[in-house]
Amino acid sequence: MKAMILAAGLGSRMRPLTETCPKPLLKAGGKPLIDYHLEKLAQAGVREVVVNSAWLSEQILDYLGDGQRYGLSILHSPESEPLETAGGIVKALPLLGDDPFILVNGDIWTDMDFAPLTSISPASAHLFLTVNPAHNPAGDFSISSQGALAERDDDALTFMGVSVWQPAVFAELAQGKRALKPIIDTLIAEQRATASAFHGQWWDIGTPERLAALDDFLQKESA
Repeated sequence: MKAMILAAGLGSRMRPLTETCPKPLLKAGGKPLIDYHLEKLAQAGVREVVVNSAWLSEQILDYLGDGQRYGLSILHSPESEPLETAGGIVKALPLLGDDPFILVNGDIWTDMDFAPLTSISPASAHLFLTVNPAHNPAGDFSISSQGALAERDDDALTFMGVSVWQPAVFAELAQGKRALKPIIDTLIAEQRATASAFHGQWWDIGTPERLAALDDFLQKESA
């Protein structure tokens, strides 16, 4: 199974840190955020990873190279301007092939084991949700008693930015800027998406303060 790491965001909320460094290369616990994902994907048996980039794209290309030092083959999908999540996937689709792929946001940190994801083959998409953090108390989606992804209700959870997709979901979409949320909403309406809850560590690195908190957490974990 291949994977794609989303690394093309502008990182506007992370300024001034992202004025000279793309968000996935910001460090916590002594190494860039994207390294944690790449190492875990390699440990899970993934061998090819697509990474899209836009803001300060050359830094990401130079730092990651061909992925050999991770035990991976990294395929780059640079964007002249950020195409948003679905737009980035559509552009990268020729690199992803015809089989299900793992999709991971480049600006999160989690201790999730990615190995079980490699055996998931959803009808369209399978999303992982987690306990709502303080900055997203209402959550994003719910999970039905049958394991289907559902619209947000009173027991909603937060989308982790970790999922598994069938590339066919994006195959007929035109290239250009395109958000992922409307696609997810359509899959929910058509009952074509499933979901699981994750109860481990998960951090959304959306602000400098959250990055500093994660760094402190990781430093303590390694002490």
